[in-house]
Amino acid sequence: MSNSECRGKRSWPELVGVPGNVAVATIERENPLVNAIILPPGTLPTLDFRCDRVWVYVNSNGNVTRVPVIG
Repeated sequence: MSNSECRGKRSWPELVGVPGNVAVATIERENPLVNAIILPPGTLPTLDFRCDRVWVYVNSNGNVTRVPVIG
């Protein structure tokens, strides 16, 4: 399965720099088929691809550092 096979909105570039909890709420509101999961600095995600998951990378201040995408 690839990102192009997933349903609904797949990426949120507009959320870079916003607080992680705001990003999670926005992502889950805009695509109710996914769970957004905050990854604190230094946390390594699993490498399996899933259409129902969005990793939200945050810095030590809790702000999003990468474009959240389905995967």
